[in-house]
Amino acid sequence: QRILRLAEMCRRLETEEEKVLPFYPSSLAEGEQQDARRVLEEMPTEPLAQAVRDYVGLERFWQRFNKVKLEEQALERERAALSQRNQRLRELLRQYLAGISVSQEVLAESNPL
Repeated sequence: QRILRLAEMCRRLETEEEKVLPFYPSSLAEGEQQDARRVLEEMPTEPLAQAVRDYVGLERFWQRFNKVKLEEQALERERAALSQRNQRLRELLRQYLAGISVSQEVLAESNPL
């Protein structure tokens, strides 16, 4: 019941796009998809494979989880790039302001303009 309540709460926070298309389309070719389906339909012989087969119902969960992790990494990279750009712009602004102002400190340095 707790899991269902949490799922309902999370569902309300989803965007319209996530509600309509919650998963990325498969990047596998048609032949690869058929091979994957065939392998999944075979009865596993190893104990670990049998245990994993018991949790096939969690496949959608792991797809969503992985999708979120990928988006999180993409956003982190974007944040780092924007932070770097912000630092560069701040430095350019500081140089510009130093170039147009007159003070003893500025006169002691070489003029960037």
